Amino acid sequence: MRGFGRFLIATLCGLVIAVGVHIAAIFASPYLAEQDAFAKVQPTRTSDKAQIISAPGGENTWLPRPDPAVAVAACAFDLRNGPMRIAARTGTLPLSFSFHRESGGVFFAVTDRAAVRGELEIVAMTARQLDEARAAEDENDPSRDVRIVSPEQQGFVIVRVAAPMPSLRPQAEEAAKAVSCTVEQDQ
Repeated sequence: MRGFGRFLIATLCGLVIAVGVHIAAIFASPYLAEQDAFAKVQPTRTSDKAQIISAPGGENTWLPRPDPAVAVAACAFDLRNGPMRIAARTGTLPLSFSFHRESGGVFFAVTDRAAVRGELEIVAMTARQLDEARAAEDENDPSRDVRIVSPEQQGFVIVRVAAPMPSLRPQAEEAAKAVSCTVEQDQ
């Protein structure tokens, strides 16, 4: 092999290694990030109500580009303390919940269209807690809770309330802040 052939092989090997390192860095970044979304919503764990994380105009928020027409609130949960009950009263403004794992990724989402008589209640729990709840349930009076099983013991819920007009933004924020996030003690 002459000099050009060696140069070509060395260049191709360098490119393959660079692509491999680049892909590995992309996949590893969520696990190596210190200020990920879960870390940002940790202060909400001590509250019984959802906390607003996006303000009008994007001030005082950690979201990259918050939508001014949507009030966004969050609740962090730790299922080691017991199941988490998330409850909201629905109104005229569209409301949605998305449940996220600590390590990233959505595992459940629901909108206000699933509400019964203007109330939307969801209980997030582990598989063991679900089994215990089913065992303790009265056959004649079954639970009407919407129960979801979290793939991890820690995570967070993002609440979004859309305001179709700027004048409805305060109402959307109040609806987002009114969402309750309470820990149910294990039976």
